[in-house]
Formats: sequence, structure tokens, C-alpha cells
Amino acid sequence: MRKTTIRPLILFFFISAVSHANPNSSTQKPTAKISSFHQLAAESIQGKPILFSEYKGKVVLIVNTASQCGYTSQYKGLEAVYQKYKKQGLVVLGFPSNDFGGQEPGSNKEIKNFCEFKFKVTFPMFAKVNVTSTPLSPVYQFLTKFNPNAQTRKTPNWNFNKYLVDKRGRVANHFPSSVEPESKQLTQAIESLLSEKK
Repeated sequence: MRKTTIRPLILFFFISAVSHANPNSSTQKPTAKISSFHQLAAESIQGKPILFSEYKGKVVLIVNTASQCGYTSQYKGLEAVYQKYKKQGLVVLGFPSNDFGGQEPGSNKEIKNFCEFKFKVTFPMFAKVNVTSTPLSPVYQFLTKFNPNAQTRKTPNWNFNKYLVDKRGRVANHFPSSVEPESKQLTQAIESLLSEKK
């Protein structure tokens, strides 16, 4: 692809991602079918645009989070996994959502403060999104609809569902809320993807 066409594509996906990141946005735009996680973008919890192309060559663990859930203590395990594997190329991305039981009612600022002070979270957190409801986050459109891997194309059924994306931007695995971040099942899957060539 010529350089002159790359920037418009990135801009399109970022505008789409940001418009879906705010459930109250009045300027929703459709998301085109995409083939790689690295084509996406989203708004950080601090309100900054993040292009997922910066995660090329890394293994990405994506989790829909909530502050008032029975699984909220998994933040501790997620941070531990991030610290253990980040030098090897793992990044953990947290996407707060209020879709399940109204268990994430706070603002982005409140969520950020909660994560940092309660669980010392340092991995990237993003602005609150919809993971099952309309308008659906472009990230979760990709994970659950556009993802070509049928075995991992599963919609979250509660908070703290986990998706693993490989170094090439393909969804490699899905784990339900009950799978703890530091469990053998999840860490072995992480290690397997980290050992793969780019």
C-alpha cells in the first residue's frame, strides 16, 4: 500500500473507534470490516488517541473490566501478569464497561483513580465502552464479529472476559471471566504466543 493511502485509513479507523468509545456520542460512524487488530484505534482513559499499530509484534491481552464486580480483584492478577511478561512483549489492555449489572457506573476519571489507587494498575486502560450493547465498540466488533477465527469469536457474557491477540494482530484465544489472570491455562497460552516468531 502506498504511503498516501495509509493515513486516511488510520484516520478513518480512529474516528470510528472514538465515536464508539463514548456511549453518549451523537456522531456514530459505521466501522468497516477489518482483518487485523492493528488496524484499530481507541481513546485512552486519559482521553488520548491510541493507534493499535503500536502493538505490532506484541502479544495483547484484552479484558473488559468493572469496578464493582465479583471479579474486580482480578485487576491484581492482570497487573502481576503484565509485570511478569511485559519485557517479553506482552501488553494488557483494560476496557471498562457498564454492560453487565451496571457494575461500572463511574466516569473515566473515577475508574482511573480506582485502578491506580486500589490495585496499582500500570497497564493501559481505555475510555469506557460498550462490549455487548449498542453502539458496540469497534474493538469488540472485531473481537466478536469480524474476527476470522470462529473458535475465538465469542461475545463476553460478563465482566473480565479475556482475549489474546497474537503478534500479527489475530485473535488467538478467548477465556471466560472465571479463568484467573495468573492461572496455568492463561499463562501457558501467553507464553506460547510470546515464543512465536513475528
